Amino acid sequence: MSRANNPQLKSWVDVNSSCDFPIQNLPFGVFKTTNRTPRAGVAIGEYILDLSVIADAGLFNAIPFEKNVFAKDVLNWFIALGKPVTNAVRERISDLLNVENAELSANADLKLKALVKQNDAQMLMPVFIPNYTDFYSSKEHATNVGIMFRDPANALLPNWKHLPVGYHGRASSIVVSGTPIHRPKGQTKVDDAPAPSFGPCKLLDFELEMAFITGKSTELGTSVSTAKADDYIFGLVLFNDWSARDIQKWEYVPLGPFLAKNFGSTVSPWIVTLEALEPFKVESPKQEPEVLPYLKFDGKKNLDINLEVEIVPENGKGKIVSQSNFKYMYWNMAQQLAHHTSNGCNIQIGDLYASGTISGPTPDSYGSMLEISWQGKNPIQMPDGTERKFILDNDTVVIRGFCEKDGVRIGFGECSGKILPAL
Repeated sequence: MSRANNPQLKSWVDVNSSCDFPIQNLPFGVFKTTNRTPRAGVAIGEYILDLSVIADAGLFNAIPFEKNVFAKDVLNWFIALGKPVTNAVRERISDLLNVENAELSANADLKLKALVKQNDAQMLMPVFIPNYTDFYSSKEHATNVGIMFRDPANALLPNWKHLPVGYHGRASSIVVSGTPIHRPKGQTKVDDAPAPSFGPCKLLDFELEMAFITGKSTELGTSVSTAKADDYIFGLVLFNDWSARDIQKWEYVPLGPFLAKNFGSTVSPWIVTLEALEPFKVESPKQEPEVLPYLKFDGKKNLDINLEVEIVPENGKGKIVSQSNFKYMYWNMAQQLAHHTSNGCNIQIGDLYASGTISGPTPDSYGSMLEISWQGKNPIQMPDGTERKFILDNDTVVIRGFCEKDGVRIGFGECSGKILPAL
């Protein structure tokens, strides 16, 4: 276990027991304030540790790397340094924040410069995303969708248990938490209508997902094995794959999602490193039939991450509509990356790979309104007396996630987005 993961560690920065960001987490992000340009930071309690200030003070001098990576407006340059460096930086930050280390805590002027209240900062996109792939890796979700739209007796398509199904999405429309998204417009066709029509989406949905970000590139023609996949995964974020179900239904044959998905996706601003999540690895669900050799793996590859989705009406009280867990995923991240690169497709630093909708075995753990309301047949009752079959204008959808073990809570913060009316 990494020294920074020790559950006994305590920070001199006050961290509430219910906070997502204890000293065992130390997620990386990019922020700015009224008097600080965009730069790298690490979350600790209710604060952000300004890594550019720490680097300028010489506190990373024992680690050989170019310290100006922390003054960049995305983390790609830092991630590109490789895990030997990024892990060493995380360990050093852990030492500096340790209650037993006065190196930073006793330096009043430096401490004042280095710590920024999260409430005083604006979080930005943590990385530049060259490429984005969305998988379809929850057996429960794929089964539910198959029951709704195909033969219930054959809900899963013949290929689903043999490979991690996925598609290449639009990286340019991925936005950071807190960024509003306008309701998309597009072609839709009512079943008994003679022709399609064009207009605002009527069946707007969220999709509860996680996503991993790659920290290492490959050459075209090479592949990554399941055994080596962790070397290429820098960390994880929460992800909302907004979906226009009526547009999707009309357009998806024969090539799959297009305008129903690419109008916007939302990510949480803090990247929780794979190393911080190491204590929360669990066994994967049993895979039958047996997978092909390149998809086989050893050890624990799933992660026990509690997830929830809340719908908050404008000026109203919110309601949690889903409580799920990342551990339910049938295809794990190592298998997703191995399959993605098995044909020689090259990957780049900052690439984002979303899990697909994360649904559990019970209705309260379904990861989309399509499933929760079962195509609108079972609307959700809201605290203000209204109901939701899908997402309405001015609703805010908030996704949260955290792991908990041995008294340590490792969280991701929030992945939040408000839907504005169509333009």
